[in-house]
Amino acid sequence: MGVNSSELFIPFLGAIQAAISVLLTIFYGVLTAQFNLLSTNAAKEVSRTCVRMFLPALLIYKVGSELQQDTFMRYIPILIWALVYNLISIAIGITATRLLKLPSWSTPALAFNNTTSLPLLLIQSLKTAGILDAIIPDGDSTESAVSRAESYFLINAMVSNSLTFALGPRLLRPSEEDAPDDADKEEEEDDSDTDQNGEEVSRTEGELINEETSLLPNHHVRMANRASRKAYTRGNKRWESLPPWAQQTLDMLYSFLNGPLIGAVVGAIIGLVPALHRLFFNSSDEGGYLNAWLTSSIKNIGDLFASLQIIVVGVKLSLSLRKMKRGEASGEMSWLAVSFITLVRFIIWPLISIPLIWAFASRTHVLNADPILWFCMMLMPTGPPAMLLVALADVNGNAESEKMAIAKFLTISYAITPLICFAVVGSLKATEAAMG
Repeated sequence: MGVNSSELFIPFLGAIQAAISVLLTIFYGVLTAQFNLLSTNAAKEVSRTCVRMFLPALLIYKVGSELQQDTFMRYIPILIWALVYNLISIAIGITATRLLKLPSWSTPALAFNNTTSLPLLLIQSLKTAGILDAIIPDGDSTESAVSRAESYFLINAMVSNSLTFALGPRLLRPSEEDAPDDADKEEEEDDSDTDQNGEEVSRTEGELINEETSLLPNHHVRMANRASRKAYTRGNKRWESLPPWAQQTLDMLYSFLNGPLIGAVVGAIIGLVPALHRLFFNSSDEGGYLNAWLTSSIKNIGDLFASLQIIVVGVKLSLSLRKMKRGEASGEMSWLAVSFITLVRFIIWPLISIPLIWAFASRTHVLNADPILWFCMMLMPTGPPAMLLVALADVNGNAESEKMAIAKFLTISYAITPLICFAVVGSLKATEAAMG
């Protein structure tokens, strides 16, 4: 059956508008930096707050409100699909970097795409453009469908972030926002030095006098330091007594503990326990005694995540552009890497995910009968690389020329973000076809 050109043009136009909306939000972040409204250090702190506070809060609210005992099975395919496509992307990144002799930063660029702020903002833009109406079943509301879509993307982001943090030390390093502060690193180095020399781990009295100095009497501070030192020493002895395999196992498990994962787990517990779900999400006259104050406050800070994180992306890209403009050690751009990563992220993955999810949705009963779920799963592997590449060169101590090459690459990647409109239209039409 042929497809009328107007049937493609309207959703295509809506997808372009949604993509441009995201791009403009990034541009506002660039303007924010250019007019010195937000410094690089402040942007780093905002981004860290987004990852460690706003995103977990958003996961608690979205997962808790959408995940219930009767909807639990709907999320199992997302967990499996997120794990599968991320691991395949990692394998593609490692293989392509070796075979095609791409720059080292190509591996994480191919392995991890932007799974948090960009999809959330895109869904809101698609809602505003009205092109999601075609895949919303009768009896369902746009608000409900968009809320489910956000929860699906957040579950995917939780898996992606967990893999990033767990495999980061072996593959690319964690993002700058989730790496220890310079001060923290210095303290850790000082701790290790004093341990080796047999000195005390705690600070001296003189070092305690600053804007963060405790207002408690000195003897209380000394008692706290002594207790902390004793706990550290005892814990270190316990750790050293463990066999190497146990240390490696615990270290790997600990690397999976991050803010988004904890937020998703808390949200899942609230959603799956009927009494907690009633307390958090029912109206006050139906037993939702926490809804009006606690739940709404969690929702308020969670809603800050998507736009703020995209603004931070713009600030970081502005910094990259400034470095490029200076022209010092500009760095040679690998156009082969740019072309290959763009091909994989904007063309190959949609060509794989769209027909695959369509087949599962229309030919099997593996997926829940929710067209919004199918649409989101088709789009999950698509999009530009995650902004963790911004921190890669600094954390790894790469040469300045390579840092400039990464800056150029990220600028190009987010400038061509509107290419995602092709995947959006393809996913939309495939979802409509699966609906029958």
